Amino acid sequence: HVQLVESGGGSVQAGGSLTLSCVGSGWSHINIAWFRQAPGKAREGVARIGSTSGTAFIADSVKGRFTISLDKEKKAVILQTNSLKPEDSGMYYCAADKTGGTWDSLMYSYWGQGTQVTVS
Repeated sequence: HVQLVESGGGSVQAGGSLTLSCVGSGWSHINIAWFRQAPGKAREGVARIGSTSGTAFIADSVKGRFTISLDKEKKAVILQTNSLKPEDSGMYYCAADKTGGTWDSLMYSYWGQGTQVTVS
């Protein structure tokens, strides 16, 4: 059973940075993605990575500002967010699935509880 726990959210001023972490258990050969959702808006994929290949994809909306990486020893996926803007505010979720590898949130079976990011 895959379990995911996010951490690292917080409140920052525009232009600041946050490092979000998703620590997992029970995963192997799996795709992990970070999604975000602001109040009243649809859930949006911002970054994803394969746990075996390490191949990463970044959404156009955050390209050049966000990066995603794997810490295989710690079974963690790190989302580094830089040059944050108020429109980056929202709840950030980590998701995983063996058949993920897309931006479609419906393709992900396992979800964490989320961590809040607020940019002012």
